[in-house]
Amino acid sequence: MDIVAARSEFLEHVRIERNFSPQTARAYASDLSEFATWASERDITDTRQLDLDHYRDWLWKMSNDGLAQSTIARRSATLRSWSAWMWREGATDTDTAARLRSPKTGRHLPAVVPRDSMANMLDELGVAAAEGGPIEVRDRAIVELLYAAGLRVSELCGLDVDDVDLDRLTARVTGKGSKQRVVPFGVPAQSSLVDYLRDARGELLRRGGTVTTDASSAVFLGARGSRLSTRSAYAVISRILSRVPAASGVGPHTLRHTAATHLLDGGADLRAVQELLGHSSLGTTQIYTHVSADRLRESYRQAHPRA
Repeated sequence: MDIVAARSEFLEHVRIERNFSPQTARAYASDLSEFATWASERDITDTRQLDLDHYRDWLWKMSNDGLAQSTIARRSATLRSWSAWMWREGATDTDTAARLRSPKTGRHLPAVVPRDSMANMLDELGVAAAEGGPIEVRDRAIVELLYAAGLRVSELCGLDVDDVDLDRLTARVTGKGSKQRVVPFGVPAQSSLVDYLRDARGELLRRGGTVTTDASSAVFLGARGSRLSTRSAYAVISRILSRVPAASGVGPHTLRHTAATHLLDGGADLRAVQELLGHSSLGTTQIYTHVSADRLRESYRQAHPRA
């Protein structure tokens, strides 16, 4: 099979049959496009020409080009998935990348906003919402919900009005792999959502003129009345967090990290946090225990007379 054709069919497979998220599908497409170009430059155009050394040589080039270990590890995983699919489809005689090893990646502690800084930021957003317009009211609701429920930004932007139960203080979100889960949120998030849905959302919707079906069902809207995009949400959160001196990260995921860490600091069960975040593996959630332990050690060093 032609390598370019194998790439296209595999991407169709992960999008439709495997139901991978758009972000994962784009990463696979980018990785395999670069590999196909690299192979073509070496007159490798058929899948049966590929062997383990080709995959290793390409990854070695990535390493020499200075790519991050995490990127190389992801590309290694892409090649293994693609190779296994080609073997199952009969495009190769063996699973040529089965023995391909990923480089070990260092585990970085997630960026977290300290509890006091988070409280001050939310207070400031409350004042801005009281004195401002629909955008300020919306932004407060966005931050309150992201922090309260530990949502991914894509989950927040995908929320429909029918997904939010203000009486039970829960939201039904669609996470990675189109898996749905119900997450709780607190009274402050409920209050900010009520303020936003009661007045501000309608005003934003009217700004769009002709109302589309997607906009009419979306919880969060952009300045022009359409469903808020993940890029716009990222810009909103980055702008807000950039004004917080103690914040070590400025993306929406910082609020997700912060929610998980503060929950564990407060004594929440690790599996409950796993369920809230929608992690398929408990090991992914466990990184937040390292954050809490790191803080404990720092507090000990500062407070204990014999530290």
